[in-house]
Amino acid sequence: MKTILVAAVVSLMTSILCTPLVVVYFRRRGFGQEIRIDGPQTHLVKRGTPTMGGVAIVGSTVVGYAIAHVIRAIRGEGGPNASGLLALFLMVGLGAVGFLDDFIKIRRQRSLGLRARAKFLGQFVVGIVFAILALRYRNHYGLTPASTHLSYVRDIATVGLGSVGFVIIAYLIISATSNAVNLTDGLDGLAAGAAAMIFGAFTLISFLQSRNQCLNHPAAGCYTVRDPLDLAIVAASAMAACFGFLWWNASPAQIFMGDTGSLALGGLMAGMAILTHTELLLMALGGLFAAITVSSIIQTGWFKFTRIRTGTGRRVFRMAPLHHHFELGGWEQITIIVRFWIMAGLAVAFGMGLFYADFIGNG
Repeated sequence: MKTILVAAVVSLMTSILCTPLVVVYFRRRGFGQEIRIDGPQTHLVKRGTPTMGGVAIVGSTVVGYAIAHVIRAIRGEGGPNASGLLALFLMVGLGAVGFLDDFIKIRRQRSLGLRARAKFLGQFVVGIVFAILALRYRNHYGLTPASTHLSYVRDIATVGLGSVGFVIIAYLIISATSNAVNLTDGLDGLAAGAAAMIFGAFTLISFLQSRNQCLNHPAAGCYTVRDPLDLAIVAASAMAACFGFLWWNASPAQIFMGDTGSLALGGLMAGMAILTHTELLLMALGGLFAAITVSSIIQTGWFKFTRIRTGTGRRVFRMAPLHHHFELGGWEQITIIVRFWIMAGLAVAFGMGLFYADFIGNG
C-alpha cells in the first residue's frame, strides 16, 4: 500500500509542477490549438492555447511508476513486472500516435491532423503488439498478463476466445476506448477529471486483487491476475497525473491534453481492463465515455440514413459529441463539465458496486 501511495504522490507532484513548464515551452514554440470552424463559436477564444499537454500526463505516470519501483528495489521487494510494463507500453505507444496527430495539426495550422487511415493504423499496430505480448511472459505459476477468456469482474470460464480471438477483441477494446476518450476531450478538464475517477477505481480493484490472489490465498473467489500490485501502481500514478494536470487544465484551461493525452489515457484504461480481467466491467466504469461515443454514432448514422431516404440529412443533436449539444443549447461550459463529472462519478460508483458485490459474494 505504501508503494502505491508513493507512486501517486510522486506522479501528482511531477504533474502539477512540470505542467507549467510544458505550457511555457509550448507557448514559446507556438504549439497552439487549432479550433474547428464548425464547432461552438465560444471555442474560438481558445485558439492558440498550448496543446499536446498529454506529454505531462504520460511523463508523470511513468515517473511515478519508476520512482515507486526504485524504492521497492531498495527495500529488496523486486522490480517492475510484465503487466505494469505492458500497460505503460500501451499508454506511451498510443500517446505517440496522438502526439504525431497533434504535431501535424500545429505544423499545418488546421484542426485535423493525421488522416483517419493513418491514425487507425497507428492504433492498430500498437494494439496488436500489446495483445500479442500480453499472452506471453508466463511467470513461474504459468500465468500470462492477459487471459484468452472474456472477462467481467473475473474470467468467464465458459467464454473462451482463443489466442486469435483474444487479439481481435483486445484491439477492438483498445481502439474503442481510446477513441471514446478522444471524443470526450472537448471541454476544459472534462476528460482529465473523468479519467482520474476511472483510474482511481482501477487502483482499488487491482489492490483488492493483490490482497486476494489465488497464488497467495487459494480459496473461493480468489483472483488469477498476474501482477495486480504492479497494475495498482500504474493506475495510481495515472490517477494522480490526471489530477495534477487538471489543476492547469480546468476551465479556463491553460493547456489542452490533445490527442497525445486522450489516446494515451483511453489506451491505458483499456489495458487496465484487459490486464485486470475486467473487460466488460469497463463499459460500466466508463459510462460517460460510452454515452458520448454513442451520441456521435447516433448523430452520424441518423444523418446518413435520412440523407439516403429523403435527400436531406437530419440530425438528432444540435451537434455531436453530446457535450457540444448542451453547449449549443445555452448551457455554460462549467455547468456541462461539472454535471458530466457527476455522471462519470455515478458510472464509476456503479461499476465499483458490481465489482464489490462479486468480491463479497465470493467470500
